[in-house]
Amino acid sequence: MDVYEAVNSRRAVRMFSDEPVSKEVLERVLTAAGRAPSSGNLQPWHVYVVTGEPLAELKRRATARVLAGDPGDEREFPMYPAELTSPYLERFSAAAAQRHKALGIKRDDAARPKKMAALNSDAFGAPVVLFCYLDRSMGPGQWGDAGMYLQTVMLLLRAEGLHSCPQVMWTIYRETVSQIVGADEGLVLFCGVSVGFEEEGVPRLRSGRADMAETVRFIGV
Repeated sequence: MDVYEAVNSRRAVRMFSDEPVSKEVLERVLTAAGRAPSSGNLQPWHVYVVTGEPLAELKRRATARVLAGDPGDEREFPMYPAELTSPYLERFSAAAAQRHKALGIKRDDAARPKKMAALNSDAFGAPVVLFCYLDRSMGPGQWGDAGMYLQTVMLLLRAEGLHSCPQVMWTIYRETVSQIVGADEGLVLFCGVSVGFEEEGVPRLRSGRADMAETVRFIGV
């Protein structure tokens, strides 16, 4: 797949089929993704690939917490700034509205937060979830490295005909994730990435993006 095609076709898929993903494909993707940029070549990411019965058990435990109204574990880092300002707030709100509509959850549904959380805790039906951790001693630069690594993973998944959905939501139930993957206490969960084949015949969400002129300035060109 052409790199431009991979970038343009990559999106957060929130409805996966139960078609399995082979270990061979995952190994090929993760081996190649190891070439992602890394300042000082620290390669700070620690990845756990969960599938099969361990993933099913994780989904059961996380979903049970959601349905019980469990607010989740103590946060180790904020998902978003405490107060979003323009233009970020408008972008966030528009994307959320699109997402809820595509998933068939009405805006005025009082149970909307719990329904969204339950879909998340099921990894949207994905048969594989990658959990990316970083050593607690790492700083902002290495978190940036992890982002570049995961973007590389997601683009390579597209080259294999697969889709993905990055989910910071898993950090809310990080202790449940840790119970399944056995992550060392010295590691902090960055996010999970659901992986699989997209379910056919479902609404396809493709959120808008700011015009380049809003985010890019050319100097000296």
